[in-house]
Amino acid sequence: MTNAVHAGRAPAPASSAAGTAGRARRLGPGVRVTAWLVLAVAGFLVPAALGGSTQIYTTCVLVAIFAMMSYGADVVLSYLGEVSLGHTLFWAAGAYATAYFTVKSGWGPLPSLLVSLAIAAVLALLVGLATLRTREFVFSLVTYATAIIGLSVVSNVSGLGGSDGIVGVPLLTLPAIGGSYVARTDADIWPIAYVLLVLVVFFIARFRRSRLGANALMTQMNPGLATTMGVDVRRTRVLVFVVSAPISALAGWLYAFQRSYVSPDLLSASFLLFMLTAVILPGRRQLLGPLVGAALITAQQQLASFGGDVDKIVLGGVLALVLLVSPNGFAGLGRLLVRRRHQAAEASPAAAAATDE
Repeated sequence: MTNAVHAGRAPAPASSAAGTAGRARRLGPGVRVTAWLVLAVAGFLVPAALGGSTQIYTTCVLVAIFAMMSYGADVVLSYLGEVSLGHTLFWAAGAYATAYFTVKSGWGPLPSLLVSLAIAAVLALLVGLATLRTREFVFSLVTYATAIIGLSVVSNVSGLGGSDGIVGVPLLTLPAIGGSYVARTDADIWPIAYVLLVLVVFFIARFRRSRLGANALMTQMNPGLATTMGVDVRRTRVLVFVVSAPISALAGWLYAFQRSYVSPDLLSASFLLFMLTAVILPGRRQLLGPLVGAALITAQQQLASFGGDVDKIVLGGVLALVLLVSPNGFAGLGRLLVRRRHQAAEASPAAAAATDE
């Protein structure tokens, strides 16, 4: 599911997206579109192919939701090279705004979605401006502080339900031909979750090829060169942060309907660990990376769980292990193995020739 790597050579620092685009250009546009359509249809049929049980549909819906949540953090990590520990704020903002406006104000799902995305974008703008002069460790600390502030707010503001949260989020109801589509079960939510996931992946694919995506990569790798090339580094950093937040908020919007309530646990460390592991495990700048990571983690938690607390320990342990063994995730490990195999293949004839001499 991740981008393939040519054997025998290591990619350039920014070559993951460029390599994918290069390989795609060698195929005709019709072939590319057909391949993506086949993949999309196959993905939609996964729950039915796995038996179509309630548990399977729940797992697949959560995979889609958590993948979207993780894509938001992936944009910042992959294209700015910064670890945002505050993206749970945007995820929770999407969920809380949805619950508040549907329960307290009687809004429908679509108006609450628009407000959720707008609130997340505004929060991201404020956080982006606050972190404009920070990098690396300090950036991570400041973003984490914003999540802690958010946790304190939702836990203590009575209008947001305090520690109990907001319960009674209505069923997700969308306009449809001949009436309304009411998502009463996870099987009903699945088509909506899947369509949103596909749209997010498409958006990320477009972002990778956009001017903003290219400027963000240049800003990450060589800010001085980026400035020389006419890139406004500060503006780019803020824009990328603002672009990333509504993606996580979109996941929060859907999660509020799927769970029927929201609570301060949305800002807990468990969701942060999930987000980071889903992004780092497959490797950065892999188009389907967060989806693969979310699928692996959710499948373990839903289908092979060791219990709530143990699952959190496992998740934290996996994240620590990946950072220690292969900081670039599965993709980086794969590149390393291919490179070593190629080097070994080149060394063998040379060693044989030296022995003959």
